[in-house]
Amino acid sequence: MSLRRDVLRGATARLAEAGVASPEHDAAELLAHVLGTTRARLPLVDEVGTDALAAYDVLVARRAAREPLQHLTGTAYFRHVELAVGPGVFVPRPETELLAGWAIEQAAAVERPVMVDLCTGSGAVAKALADEVPGAVVHAVELDEAAHTWAERNLADTDVDLRHGDMATSFDDLAGTVDVLTCNPPYIPLDAWESVAPEARDHDPHLALFSGADGLDAIRVLERRAALLLRPGGVVGFEHADAQGESAPAVFLATGRWADVRDHLDLAGRARFTTARLAR
Repeated sequence: MSLRRDVLRGATARLAEAGVASPEHDAAELLAHVLGTTRARLPLVDEVGTDALAAYDVLVARRAAREPLQHLTGTAYFRHVELAVGPGVFVPRPETELLAGWAIEQAAAVERPVMVDLCTGSGAVAKALADEVPGAVVHAVELDEAAHTWAERNLADTDVDLRHGDMATSFDDLAGTVDVLTCNPPYIPLDAWESVAPEARDHDPHLALFSGADGLDAIRVLERRAALLLRPGGVVGFEHADAQGESAPAVFLATGRWADVRDHLDLAGRARFTTARLAR
């Protein structure tokens, strides 16, 4: 048996040395996972048994090798929903919750809104929309086969219309009828490989990360698709890199099809997502 505080102290130091951004948080989450409890209830645990300690050491070693925390626990949380995640799917980030929140606010002004989430990945945004917008008709699409399988699992208990396909060609049947469209597209330039955190670069599917020489290829496709799918006056919101606070909105501004093009900051004050309204 080992004291819980000593176990956590050692694991935190190990993760910090490995460059993990939140070593104390991750050490506690992994121990709670091994013990079948929550991080908030860990202080109620005084000692960690030999078997649990062995299992914990394995997980800490994998986290120190920069395997995503959510892959190790099998769970990610997004707004008010819980998601199953693992190898083959992009782990949803907290900053994307702001985009989902914007979409939910926009939908509140429409009776029975039609909503589409392109590049849905794990289904995080689509599930949040279905959860927080009663009466919404929510559609989602994912191209990557492995990610689509995760989305199927996460959306199985919802009425979301999930499709397997390319966002560039999906939902012709909805043309001109969509009220709110969201997308978290790939947006990292190909030459920015070395700047990407190991958790994403080595474990997230590259289809969800990289998008041409300037990182804007998928956003250009999104602009064309959104113009087709949205009704006049419908709105689109999409995430981008913090360095794209001017270049991402410029993709939409250049076409003359959009009004109210606006960029939004995340909670850290970084440019994070763009919204626009299809001109009437």
